[in-house]
Amino acid sequence: MNMNEHELEKLIAKDETLAVEFKSDAKGLSDCDLVAAVVALANTEGGALLLGVEDDGTVTGLHVSHANVSGIPSLIANKTNTSISVRVESAMVEGHPIARIQVPKSRQLVSTSDGLLLRRRNKLDGKPEAVPFYPHEFIERQSSLGLVDPSAMTIEGMDADQLDPLQRLRVRNGIKKYGGDQSLIALADDELDSALGICRFVSGRRRPTVAGLLLLGTEDTIRTHLPAYEVAFQVLRGTDVKANEFFRKPLLETFEAVDLLFNARVSEEELQVQYNDGFRENG
Repeated sequence: MNMNEHELEKLIAKDETLAVEFKSDAKGLSDCDLVAAVVALANTEGGALLLGVEDDGTVTGLHVSHANVSGIPSLIANKTNTSISVRVESAMVEGHPIARIQVPKSRQLVSTSDGLLLRRRNKLDGKPEAVPFYPHEFIERQSSLGLVDPSAMTIEGMDADQLDPLQRLRVRNGIKKYGGDQSLIALADDELDSALGICRFVSGRRRPTVAGLLLLGTEDTIRTHLPAYEVAFQVLRGTDVKANEFFRKPLLETFEAVDLLFNARVSEEELQVQYNDGFRENG
């Protein structure tokens, strides 16, 4: 038994994860199901698809249709959009042939050639599963890959003059109080907005970005354009909820409110520490 077999046995023993998928091939896994499993891995973290292994980790081997694994990479490349380049290795584990298909993490969304878009996630019991990849999740995926900055997206249907000047004053005061770049304080409002990415020009009009709305918006405009935004402050003692406050105010105003709630719950205790030369009190 070579090192490759040892590695595979250890991998199988650890069970399926977001980056490891077992697929039975006892009855001959269909091309569609094989490609779908590869797509789900590529749209998550990449990883290894072990063909010839049951969901419970039992090794049952490859179907005769997959005895020659050399054709699997071209099959997957031809049936994915954009094409996924995989590496396939065959090995004997517990006397059965299996295939390890190494799937790279894709930096763009990948579907099957039939348009099926999948990703992997953990169920409540910790077991992984493949689920549809919905449009509203695309931005989160692209953001995690560093391809898109959601905070820089502009708010359609809103102009810069709808931002709250009192919140901009909070920003200026925050720069002074927390040691920010002092050169920003001397900038005019529109210059400050540009420097901080609060606004961008779109078709000749200054429109707030998502970051700008969260910083300088009113509670009403934030509710209108970013209805999912919410900040929660919770204090738990065991399973008992001692505080449960929710905010939909602009970020700096929310920060100040949470800071007050936090400081109100900070307590001090005096400790007496014994050293070899006696007792000293520390507050």
